[in-house]
Amino acid sequence: MSEPGEHLRSERFEAPSQRVSQTAVPSPIAELNERSREIFRLIVDGFVATGEPVGSRTLSRRLERNLSPATIRNVMADLEELGLLYAPHTSAGRLPTEAGLRLFVHGLLEIGHLGEEERHSIESLCAAHGKSLGQMLEKAGEAVSGLSHCAGIVLAPKQERPLKHVEFIHLGPGRALVVLVTEDGLVENRVIEVPLGLPPSSLVSAANYLNARLVGRTLEEAKAGVAAEIDTERAQLDELTTRLVETGLASWAGGEGESALILRGQANLLDDVTALADLERLRRLFEMLEARETIVRLLEASRQGEGVQIYIGAENPLFGVSGCSMVIAPYRNSRAQIVGAIGVIGPTRINYARIIPMVDYTAKVIGRLMG
Repeated sequence: MSEPGEHLRSERFEAPSQRVSQTAVPSPIAELNERSREIFRLIVDGFVATGEPVGSRTLSRRLERNLSPATIRNVMADLEELGLLYAPHTSAGRLPTEAGLRLFVHGLLEIGHLGEEERHSIESLCAAHGKSLGQMLEKAGEAVSGLSHCAGIVLAPKQERPLKHVEFIHLGPGRALVVLVTEDGLVENRVIEVPLGLPPSSLVSAANYLNARLVGRTLEEAKAGVAAEIDTERAQLDELTTRLVETGLASWAGGEGESALILRGQANLLDDVTALADLERLRRLFEMLEARETIVRLLEASRQGEGVQIYIGAENPLFGVSGCSMVIAPYRNSRAQIVGAIGVIGPTRINYARIIPMVDYTAKVIGRLMG
């Protein structure tokens, strides 16, 4: 977490290639004079650094201008009336509301530059030498998770790479494992249902049949070719083997050709848990992340604008879970098409000034390594 005042010292993040995509800034910003903005900044900085309320006496010591605690309390009351601050309990200091955090991030936040050491760490972890695309994306997720102390989230691109090998493995009565290997080493598994009493020879025959027809073709190409052939030349396979081939190919419906979600560092989210309500919130978040619909919505969100997208708290259109924030950026392939996204999920008091450029830079490194 940052030290109080860090946001005031950092530089604005204005390079066109690194611009943060911002939603409409809430209207209360127009009502804040310089004194109110300074007090508001310090309260948010204190919240990000410690998670604790900030009181008027603490602010009077940190402010550059000489203001009495009574004057500061009046300003805090005005900010509370605008819905930007709240008091967690009587006679306490103030904390920013989620609306206040959104105002701060989209209108007042000054984003720092990513350090050379962090850039090198991201590039080293993501380096694709000797790794498949899936492995590289997993490392990218680990990189942003480790550096941000949040959960790393990576939306992997659609798989349209040539295939190398398929295998059927008997798991027990009525079940088999289909293993699909691509030419660049990506391995995917699916468990399928098979007819009871299916002989091992049918598994071998189905694998041999597919391997003779799918090598060097994408899954969609292989599916189309095999389906047409089965329709016209069913005599090549017995009925059980034919059903096995069709079931094996169908098992990739919703797999190959669709995006996948990679999560790393979920345990980091537990660091900020202080009550059973927080645990329930995280449980619901993890459930949502496991849903296929969430993956689709994540990709849609990353395509909404150029640069980094920021979602804070209960108004997050993806999760609607209070107390969580997500910072996510799209990455592109060599044809400048958005094919996936990378980001972090954490508590609302994450260090936005540090994490936004980190996510943005990692997305660009991924795009560069994809070639």
